[in-house]
Amino acid sequence: MAKVLSDTQIRHYDERGYVSPVPALSPGEAREARAAIEAFEARTGKTLDYPEKSKSYLLFDWADRLIRHPRVLDAVEDLIGPDIMVYHTTMWIKDPGTPQYILWHQDGTYFHLTPQRHVTAWIALSDAPEAAGCMRVLPGSHRWGQFEHRDDPGEHNLILRGQAIHDRFEDEAGEPMALRAGEMSLHHTRLVHCSRPNHHHDRRMGFGISYVPASVRDIGRPAGSAMLVRGADRFGHFEAERRVGGELSPEAYDNHQGLMEAFRARQDAGARIGREVEYSEVS
Repeated sequence: MAKVLSDTQIRHYDERGYVSPVPALSPGEAREARAAIEAFEARTGKTLDYPEKSKSYLLFDWADRLIRHPRVLDAVEDLIGPDIMVYHTTMWIKDPGTPQYILWHQDGTYFHLTPQRHVTAWIALSDAPEAAGCMRVLPGSHRWGQFEHRDDPGEHNLILRGQAIHDRFEDEAGEPMALRAGEMSLHHTRLVHCSRPNHHHDRRMGFGISYVPASVRDIGRPAGSAMLVRGADRFGHFEAERRVGGELSPEAYDNHQGLMEAFRARQDAGARIGREVEYSEVS
């Protein structure tokens, strides 16, 4: 029996590759996470960006709370089962009036996991209307197979490598997934999606969490890491991640740096991993 999602929502995810909006945080919880991020930005004098924006749960208490939030995990469990691991997270911030964008892509392109059962929970920490450049998806595209991606970083592309599907969907508008602060969307790892620049009056702040069932196998090199957040890991397919030291401590940064270096090396090795192997098992 599902914990949070209705049968209709689960069927929508299976057939169209996403479900949105889904209640996740209370207004107070969303404000608290946003305030913590903006306090860090005030101290450092810059927008939260790489490397802290990736695998933030290893550095920040607010991110550690979000990846373990019961309402988030209940919804994810309805889609992938009770044994849940966090493979990666990314904080996405678009300031108002900036030209930042993300081209059409599929999340699993450089993750090197099989079968492809990874689900991304995108939690809005500010309102994300269409004007703010909310995520746009191509419904049902998770059933269209894996598309070739090329690395083509642009000056304003929020994806560091610029991974994107080129010369295929440029004329597609897609379906917008507008969210209010505290709501989340859930989408399949093969769902084709993008986002446009922020023309809203406020920042667009979203925390993307990549969840996988513990049964998923790692086929990348070097070996991947993940953190168990619910249930049990009876498979041992990943190096077990753990937080080290206090928030933003030297020990936490050292731990984060080592795990991020391995993650980046997996992405950089992507072109050398045979696609016929990587995508031979799909859900």
